[in-house]
Amino acid sequence: MSTADDRSTARSALIVIGLVLATALGLALLWATRRILVWILVAAFFAVALAPLVDLLQRRLVRRRALATLLVFLAAFVVLAGVAALILVPLLDELARFVDRAPELLRDTRAGRGPLGQFLERVGLLGYARQHSDQIQQYGGQLRQPAVGLVRGVAETVAGLLTIIVLAYLMVLEAPRISHSVLGLVGDGRARRLQRIGRESSRTITGYLSGNLLISLICGVLTYLVLLLTGVPFAAVIALLVAVADLIPLVGAALGAIVAAGAAFLHSPTAGGVVLVFFVVYQQVENHLLQPVILARAVHLNPLTVLVSVLLAAELAGLVGALLAIPAAGIGQILLREFVPTGDRELPAPTDPRAGPADR
Repeated sequence: MSTADDRSTARSALIVIGLVLATALGLALLWATRRILVWILVAAFFAVALAPLVDLLQRRLVRRRALATLLVFLAAFVVLAGVAALILVPLLDELARFVDRAPELLRDTRAGRGPLGQFLERVGLLGYARQHSDQIQQYGGQLRQPAVGLVRGVAETVAGLLTIIVLAYLMVLEAPRISHSVLGLVGDGRARRLQRIGRESSRTITGYLSGNLLISLICGVLTYLVLLLTGVPFAAVIALLVAVADLIPLVGAALGAIVAAGAAFLHSPTAGGVVLVFFVVYQQVENHLLQPVILARAVHLNPLTVLVSVLLAAELAGLVGALLAIPAAGIGQILLREFVPTGDRELPAPTDPRAGPADR
């Protein structure tokens, strides 16, 4: 082997090693900054969803984009705060009442009285609770230990939400400048294509949000009717909580079902059974009928693509993946339609095998 061949082989080996190291370094960087990247992705999602409202307000009422953006974000904050107040205020009141009545409830439970005591007696757990009351109290004391971790988790969640809001606000505010700068770097043909992609992507995300809100509304209304018919107290609050949880694709209804079924079982075993059966049936209807059909029409995807994309994204990226799977699939379809050539040649029409040679 000549010296030139040796140098070429060594150069190729160094290039391969460099590419491997660069890929490993890039993956490590992505993993180290995964939380920030998720925040940026979620902020971009909400920015694209709110940008049309800001543009509409700027064209119709307010000329300054900063003021239009501020008004839209304040309106969104007021709506979210109102929903949170409708859920949290009754729950905090009930929690305070529960703390005041905790000693009485504990005595009734040990004696087999009250909803919880009767429930434990029916399922055969009342004797176990009496025999191991000291251990149960010990476990209850241990639950106070992770309070510091819980407070830290709440603080990190609040910091993440504030960061997402600020990022989304800045993205919407600076969107025209960013778009103008990016479009100025490309030609007219590519600029028109990028504008078309941006408009269709925005429609996809807006359609996904409206479709998801419609599904959550259906879930909340049906839950309220079932809880009202079974006599479960605070049916409206529980139904609203279930509707908010149902915004999460695939598993949202199941998370809401835990709260609703728990409240129903505390009311009566019959109500709990009815609510549990309702959620088992509704979960299947939502996952295999409502979500594929409604979201498919909202984002212009076929139902099979909607279902498969949500399942795969939930498996790969968890909750965030499930939330962003459908708009990501819609945007991917837009990019394929724009950049993948389809060709102009049409396929020949299928022939009838029963036709004779003269008919073909």
